[in-house]
Amino acid sequence: MKRYVLIVAGGSGSRMGTEVAKQFLDLAGKPVLMHTIERFWSFDNSIEIIAVLPEIQIEYWNFLQKEYSFCIPHTLVTGGDSRFLSVKNGLNLIRETGLVAIHDGVRPLVSSETIRRCFEAAEKYGNAVPVISPADSLRMVTGETNKPVNRQDIKIIQTPQVFNTALIRQAYLQEYNPDFTDDATVLEKTGHAIHLVEGNRENIKITNPEDLIISAALLPTIS
Repeated sequence: MKRYVLIVAGGSGSRMGTEVAKQFLDLAGKPVLMHTIERFWSFDNSIEIIAVLPEIQIEYWNFLQKEYSFCIPHTLVTGGDSRFLSVKNGLNLIRETGLVAIHDGVRPLVSSETIRRCFEAAEKYGNAVPVISPADSLRMVTGETNKPVNRQDIKIIQTPQVFNTALIRQAYLQEYNPDFTDDATVLEKTGHAIHLVEGNRENIKITNPEDLIISAALLPTIS
């Protein structure tokens, strides 16, 4: 079955405290986004890679590719004003029936095993979402009261979220809803049950300065 990956990289450097968008920050000698693309290319070098970037960042990304002699083939798509619209723009390029992984550009530590589990489960069930269990104790706060929550009942959502291309393209024909927190919630709104698979704990989303430090330490351990 034809495989695609849609890598959404629309972040800024605001929470990182930098002028450079977080997907372009240096991680072990090259930009974060290059590591992310390489994860999927090393998993399957026949996968079709689509990278979604804000229009104002495309020229800089082209410069970085030349600067780092980065030559993994991929198609660039201009993002929209929201993640929802950016994903929708990327999906518009997919015409064949197959499976598409939708992945955060700033998650460069996804393992090949997580990618494999997601594609295999999506082929069987129509979708797959990687999750991990929280390691900390949890409490639910309601007004001025709080109570413990069984952490086994809670899952932390990761990407790539993998879908049958026809199902997710149809789901993205909906109008945007504030309840859409990720691609799984977009599909779920159309009546499809979401299938969860095991993720990998290292697969963090680089958002804050400490995440970059942690990622640099973990990068050599990921296969």
